[in-house]
Amino acid sequence: MNYDVCIIGSGAGAGPLAYELSHAGKKVVILEKGDIYSEEDFSKDEIAYTKRNIFTPKLNDEYHTIETLEDGVWVKTPTYENNWNFWNGSLLGGSSNFMSGFFHRLKPNDFKLKSVYGAYERANIEDWPIRYEDLEPYYDMVEKIVGVSGQVSEHAHQEPRSTNTYPYPPLVEHPIVEKFDAACKELNFTPFMTPRAILSEPKGNRNPCYYSHYCGSYACSSGAKGSSRAALIQPALATGNLHIIANAFVVKLETDGAQKVKKALYLTKEGTQKQVKAKLFILAAQAVESSRLLLNSKNEAFPNGLANSSGAVGKNLLFSGGGMGSGEFDVSHFSQEVLLQPGLFVNRALKDWYFTSKFKGGLIDFLFEHANPIRRANALKWEGDKLIFGQKLQDKIFQTFTITRVLNFEIFNDWMPNDNCFVSVDEKYKDKYGIPVANIRIGAHPEDVRVGEFLATKATQLLQHMGAKNIMYEISPLPSQNLQAGGCRFGDNPKKHVLNRYCQSHDIPNLFVTDGSFMPTGGSVPYTWTIYANAFRVAEYIKTKFDTLVTL
Repeated sequence: MNYDVCIIGSGAGAGPLAYELSHAGKKVVILEKGDIYSEEDFSKDEIAYTKRNIFTPKLNDEYHTIETLEDGVWVKTPTYENNWNFWNGSLLGGSSNFMSGFFHRLKPNDFKLKSVYGAYERANIEDWPIRYEDLEPYYDMVEKIVGVSGQVSEHAHQEPRSTNTYPYPPLVEHPIVEKFDAACKELNFTPFMTPRAILSEPKGNRNPCYYSHYCGSYACSSGAKGSSRAALIQPALATGNLHIIANAFVVKLETDGAQKVKKALYLTKEGTQKQVKAKLFILAAQAVESSRLLLNSKNEAFPNGLANSSGAVGKNLLFSGGGMGSGEFDVSHFSQEVLLQPGLFVNRALKDWYFTSKFKGGLIDFLFEHANPIRRANALKWEGDKLIFGQKLQDKIFQTFTITRVLNFEIFNDWMPNDNCFVSVDEKYKDKYGIPVANIRIGAHPEDVRVGEFLATKATQLLQHMGAKNIMYEISPLPSQNLQAGGCRFGDNPKKHVLNRYCQSHDIPNLFVTDGSFMPTGGSVPYTWTIYANAFRVAEYIKTKFDTLVTL
């Protein structure tokens, strides 16, 4: 069957396009590398179910290579040797199934970072080709269609909004937020309530949150979390215009003589090669894999990779700068019943230092440690580099789970794009199908660590004021593997940008890239909301221009 639109991937960059274009009457097919699951398939069984061992390939079969700087030399290592894992969910909805649902918009100045702060030495910062005002209506659309809960509050760094409320009221909060807010007031910090892509009320066939506390790394069994699968793809299927081909690993995009993509070649789980033809192709396989596919799709017209006449495919890969930390609270702060009450959210963040007069800062989100009792208990067997056992270990486990609770913080600051952070392919390293794997060079800019350390001091100051014990943090130049962007920058110059401002290939008019790959800079927030919003923006462009686009 020939389709109007073929979408490769099904995460945040894919769902809005599937939703909008299928509702517009277009015949759409999604090629998803993983399988199809529904809420009934998702469990909170920590042994049987985590995103790493069920919903990602085995690293011995499908891996990446990582380049890290060791003693001034870049050293390449397969991930099956170092246990790094850049697979974030091979299933319908992709990694959006496993997010914690922290939804933050970019701020107006995020779109013009170079104009505001100037150039950084050894960083490839540039302004976006669009403004915050261009994306704001689509942020609003995400709030309504995907479902965002929260409460808008005044803040010096509050971005402009076309509405003054979120469509869903805030989630129920743990009493620790009272201590948090009081400490902020005494320190002259301004706390704000974190918007969450988690429903506090029913929406269509989706149930509201039932406060199981299994958000991070777990898919939502109620449908409350705003995954691409639950919020967008399931309603799109109801139109009858969307078809999903699961277990379809796309290995190459083929072009015709007119330099339009004519087919996507994919492998089934068994390794059989098949193909799909369409009028338009939308690539949304997450940043690393999208660049890998384009580079592996080289042909005579594009000897350096498809849509890569600029030589920019894979370049300026982004992760998230920052790190994490924690503080411990015990029954001296609250009653045991209150302290250990499961499920209730913290939903507090600090963005007082998102922008400073001298440098771009970032965001600090607070949350209770993820549930994962088996992992937590297993970690307690160590005291420094020594193993403990017997009664001593039993007492430690008992105390941890009965009289203490850990409040975490996560720091998000810009990952400075630079020449030493990119995706490439190396014919020497191939997966079980014989396809060259993505090589990821991980080079962080010193500014990333400096800003992370600055923000960590603010977070620890707050925890100290709240009376927390055993406060610690870690800021690292190594990236968070689940936050990926860049590699196919959008911009107005075909000689240096892969995509135009509508995320359409400068080289190939019927090819779009709509995952986080398009981003020149990532801002100091998780990327999901911006990827959703931009995908809705691109969907509107395609709907409006479809007949023209397919005849170019």
